[in-house]
Amino acid sequence: MALSDADNGEGGESDAIVTACVLGGFSESSETRVLISSLPEVHGDTVTSESTTQRFLVIMNRYQEQPHLLDPHLEWMLNMILDFIRSEKSPPSLVHLCFKFLYIICKVRGYKIFMQLFPHEVADVEPVLDLMSRQDPKDSETWETRYMLLLWLSMTCLIPFDLSRLDGHLESEGGKAREPTMDRILAIAKSYLVVSDSPRDAASVLVSKFMTRPDVKQKRLGDFLDWSLTTISQTNDQSMRDIMVLDGALQSLLVLHARLSVCTPTILQCLEQKRLSESSQAMLRKLGVKLIQRLGLTFLKPRLAAWRYQRGSRSLAANLSMSQSASTTDAVSPDVEAQEQEEDYDIPEEVETVIGEFLPHLSLKSLSLNVIFFDLCCCFSSFQETDNAWHGGCLALAELGRRGLLLPSRLTDVVPLIIKSLTYEEKRGACSVGSNVRDAACYVCWSFARAYEPKELKPFVTQICTENVISCLFVVIRELATKALHNLTPQAPDYMATTVLPQLLPMAVGIDLHSRHGAILACAEITHALYKLGLQTNRTVVDMISSECVDALKNIHQMVRVGFGGELMRPAMCGLIEKLSLSKMPFKNDPVITGWQWLIDDTIKSLHLVSSGVAVVSALSALCEEYYQAQAGQADSQMQNVLVSQYIEGLKSPQMLTRCGSALALGCLPRFMIHSKLKQVCLNVSQKEGSFTEARRDAVRAIAQVCVKAGVCANGSPDSALCLENVAEVYGTLLESMNDYTTDSRGDVGAWVREAAMTSLMDVTTLVASNAPEILSPDVVNRMMCCLAQQAAEKIDRYRAHAGNIFLRLLHSTKPAVPHIPHQEELLSIFPTTTSLNWNAPSQAFQYITQLLRLPQYQYHTLLGLTVSVGGITESTVHFSSQSLFDYLKGIQDNNAALAQFGDTLLSIFRDNLRNDRVTIPFLKMLNQMLANSCFEIFTTEENHQFCVDLLALCKELKKSKDISKLRACIAVFCGLIQFQGEVRKKVLSQLLMLLCHSFPVIRKTTASQMYEMLLTYDDVIDPEVLDDVMTLLSDTNWEGDLATVRPHRNQLCDWLGVPRPQVVAKVTI
Repeated sequence: MALSDADNGEGGESDAIVTACVLGGFSESSETRVLISSLPEVHGDTVTSESTTQRFLVIMNRYQEQPHLLDPHLEWMLNMILDFIRSEKSPPSLVHLCFKFLYIICKVRGYKIFMQLFPHEVADVEPVLDLMSRQDPKDSETWETRYMLLLWLSMTCLIPFDLSRLDGHLESEGGKAREPTMDRILAIAKSYLVVSDSPRDAASVLVSKFMTRPDVKQKRLGDFLDWSLTTISQTNDQSMRDIMVLDGALQSLLVLHARLSVCTPTILQCLEQKRLSESSQAMLRKLGVKLIQRLGLTFLKPRLAAWRYQRGSRSLAANLSMSQSASTTDAVSPDVEAQEQEEDYDIPEEVETVIGEFLPHLSLKSLSLNVIFFDLCCCFSSFQETDNAWHGGCLALAELGRRGLLLPSRLTDVVPLIIKSLTYEEKRGACSVGSNVRDAACYVCWSFARAYEPKELKPFVTQICTENVISCLFVVIRELATKALHNLTPQAPDYMATTVLPQLLPMAVGIDLHSRHGAILACAEITHALYKLGLQTNRTVVDMISSECVDALKNIHQMVRVGFGGELMRPAMCGLIEKLSLSKMPFKNDPVITGWQWLIDDTIKSLHLVSSGVAVVSALSALCEEYYQAQAGQADSQMQNVLVSQYIEGLKSPQMLTRCGSALALGCLPRFMIHSKLKQVCLNVSQKEGSFTEARRDAVRAIAQVCVKAGVCANGSPDSALCLENVAEVYGTLLESMNDYTTDSRGDVGAWVREAAMTSLMDVTTLVASNAPEILSPDVVNRMMCCLAQQAAEKIDRYRAHAGNIFLRLLHSTKPAVPHIPHQEELLSIFPTTTSLNWNAPSQAFQYITQLLRLPQYQYHTLLGLTVSVGGITESTVHFSSQSLFDYLKGIQDNNAALAQFGDTLLSIFRDNLRNDRVTIPFLKMLNQMLANSCFEIFTTEENHQFCVDLLALCKELKKSKDISKLRACIAVFCGLIQFQGEVRKKVLSQLLMLLCHSFPVIRKTTASQMYEMLLTYDDVIDPEVLDDVMTLLSDTNWEGDLATVRPHRNQLCDWLGVPRPQVVAKVTI
C-alpha cells in the first residue's frame, strides 16, 4: 500500500512500513512448566520423549531473536530440571533428557548468561565431578549431557577456597588412594579438549575458568602449557581426529593468552614451526591467526592514533594555564614528541615474526570504510529521506568518530551534514518532528570533541557552536523571543502598542498551535512592559493601547481551546493572566475575572501534567493581589472564603493531581487571603492520612510557605500567625514527614517528602529564630537536629547532601542564631565554620558524620542513618560508610563503657525496627560486618555477655520470617555470634541446626554452606575429633532434598555438636 501511494505521488515523504514479529514476553511459560514436569513420565518412551523435546525446541526457537525475554523464567526452569538430575531415583535416561532440555535453553540464551545460573558452592563440586566422571566421551547420543556438565563444572571452579581443602576427607576410599580434585578436573579438561563434538568448546570454557585460579596457576599451569605445545607439535591436519585435537589445543591457549606473557616467545616458535597458515583447514588458520594476534599484542605497549583526543586535567584553571604555556610550541611539539617516543621505543624482534604470520592471510579490503562512509552520506543527501534516516545516520557517524574510524580528512564532508542536522525540523500537520535528529547531532558533536585534537576541529568550531546554540534553544526560542520583545518595548513603545500588539492579537487566537503559543506570550510581555513604562509617566496601560486591543486581551481565554496542546497553552494563558494582573488592567468585578479563575482552577487540577507549574501559582497569586482585595491589605471576604474552602476541599480529593495543585495553591495565596485562616489551613494541609506521596510533598512545602507569609508573633492568635500555641503542631507535622520512607515501583519516593520537610524546617526555623526564638523549645530543636543528622548519614547522595547542608546552615547561623542546639560546642569542633565539605561524596561525608556517634543525643539517629548506608548495595557508599564506622569502633575498643553504650544503642535500633524491612535487612548486613571484623572482641571474653544474649533473642524473632533475604542475613549473623563464649554458643548452634531443616530448600543449603565456612574460620567451636565428620556431612549432604531425607543428617550433626535434637511440633487442630 505504501508503495502504491508513493508511485501515485501522494506519499513522497512517507515512512517505510516494516512488518516485524516482536514478542512482548514469554507467553508459553505455563506450557513449558508442563513439559518439564512431564519428563519423568516420558523419558522411557522414545516416541513421546522425542515429541516432547521437539515441542520444547519449537517454543525455545521462537526466542532466538529476543532471548532476554526468557531471563525472568530461567531460574525456575533450571531448578525444576536440576531437581530431577539430583534425585537419586532418576534413571540415566531421565538425566540425559534433562540435560538435553538444559542444552536447548542454553543454546537460545547463550552459554555465558545461562551458565551463571548453575549452583556453584563448595557442596556442588564433588557431585558434578562424579557425574562428569561417569560419562562416556564416545557416546554420540548424550553429548548434550557432557556439554552442560562441563559448563557446570566451570562454574564450580569459581569457589574461593583452595581445591586442596576438598581433598582432606577424600584421601582414601576402600583402601584405594583417591586422585586430588585439582588433578581430576584437569584430566577431564584435557580429555574433552581433544574430542570431535561440541563438548570441546565447553572444555575450553572450563580451561579458562580453571587454569586462572591462583592455586591451579601456581601448581599446574606449566604442565598444562607443556601438554598443549606438545599436542600442537605432534599432530597434523591430515586426519580428522588430529584436526579436532589441534583445534582443542589452540582454543586452550587462546583463552589463556593473558596468562602466558612469560612463555609467549616459546608459543610463537611452536606456531611458526607448525605453519598453520599453510593448512587446508580454514578453522585452524583462523584460530592460528587469532592466537598470534593476541600474543603479538603482549609485545607492544598501548598507543592511540596521533590525531585522537588526549584527556587533559580535571581542573579548568590547570587546562587554561597549560594551553597558554603550550601555545607557542603547539604546532611542532606533538610530532617531535611522537618521533622521540618512536626512537626511544625498541620494537621486540618477535613482532617481525607476528607480522610475518599475518601477511599470508591479508587481502585487499581497505575500501570497506569508504563504502560505509559513502552509504552514510546518502542518508543525508536526499530530501526524500525521513527523519529516521537522518537520526540513524547521525548515530552511525558518532560511533565511527568515537571509535577513531573517521579520519580528520573526512571532517570537511561530515560537518556540513551535522550542521543541517542540528537545526532539522519537519512540519507534519499541526506538529513537527526532528527533536530526535537534533539530539543525535548533538551526540555527534560530543563524540567528535572527544575523538579529535582541538586543532583538527578549530576550523569548524564557530559554525558548530552557533548551530548548537540554536538547537538547544529550539523548544524555548519563542519564550526567549517574547523576553526580547519585553526589553525592546521601552525603545519603541508607540510602535509596539499601535503596530506589533494589534498584529499579534489575531495570531493569539489562530489555528497554528506554535504561533498561538508565541503570540500569547508576546502579548503578555509587551503589555507588562508598557505598564512599567507608564509608571514613569503616570499613565495606565489602557491609555497607551486601543480599546480594541484591551477587549481582545480580555477575551483571549474565551477564544483559545486549552484542551488541544494544553501542555503549551495552559502555562501560556496563566502567564497572560499574571502579566495582565500585574499590569493592573481595569477588570475588577468584571466577568472576565471569573473566567480567569476558572482557567486557573482547572489547570491546578492537572498541575504536574503541564510544563511549568510556576506559571499557574504565580498567576493565582497575582490575580488575588490585584482583584481580590476589598481595600489595601484586606481580602474580599467572599472570595477568601470561597477559595480557601475550595482548595481545602481539594486536599481531600481522590485525585492525586488535584491534591497536589490544591496544596500549592494554598501555599501561594497572599498573606491577606490566609489571614484568620491559618489554623484551618495548617490543620487540613498536612495530608497525614493521605496515600499520595506527591501530595504529601507539596503539602509540606505549602505549610512552610503559609507560615512564612503569616509571620511569627509569640503571643499572637493561632489563626493569624505562628505563635506559642501552634508552633509545636507545625514542627510536629514537619518532623513526622522526615520519617516518610514510602516506596513504590519508582523507588524511594518518600525521599521527596523528606527533602521538602528538610527545606521547610530550615525556612520555618530561620523565621522563628529571627522574630521569636523563645517559642522554640529544646525538645523541638533536639528532634530537628537529630533527624537532620540521621538523613545526613543515609545512603542516597542527593538527600544526604541536602540534609548535611541544612544541618551546617542551622549550626553555623548567627543572624539569627538557633537556640538550644544540643552539643553545640562539640559540633562546632567537628564542623568548624571554615569547613568545606562535599556531602555528595561518600569519601568525605561519612568520616565527619560518624564523629556524631560519640555524642549521646545524636548516637541513636546517626547510627540509624548509617545502618542503611553500611548495609546498602552501592559499593562506594558501603565502602566509605563501613570504613568510617569501623574506624570509630576501633577507637573505643579499650573503652568498655563507650562500647557498651554503643551496643545498647545498636540493640535499641534493632528492637524498634524489628518489623521494618527497610532497616532490618541492612542492619543484619551491618552487624555481620561488625562481627566479622571482631568489633565486639572485648565482649567475647565474657561468658554469656548480655549483648549477645539480647541480640540472639531478637534474631530468633526474625527466624520466623518468610523473606529469603532476611533469613540469609540472619544466618550470617548467627554464624558470627558463634565467637561468643558460654551457653549462648550452644543456643546459636541450636538455631543454625534448626535452620538446616527449614521449609525452604534454599535456606537449608545456605545454612549448610555458611556453617561450613564458620567451622573453617572458628575451629575451636567443636571437638576436633568430630570436626572432619561434621565438615564431610555438611558438604556431601544434598540439603535441598526432601525434609525426611535431610532430618536424619541434621540430627546426626546435633549429636556430634552436643546440641539437643529439635523436636517436631505437631499442629493442633481445633
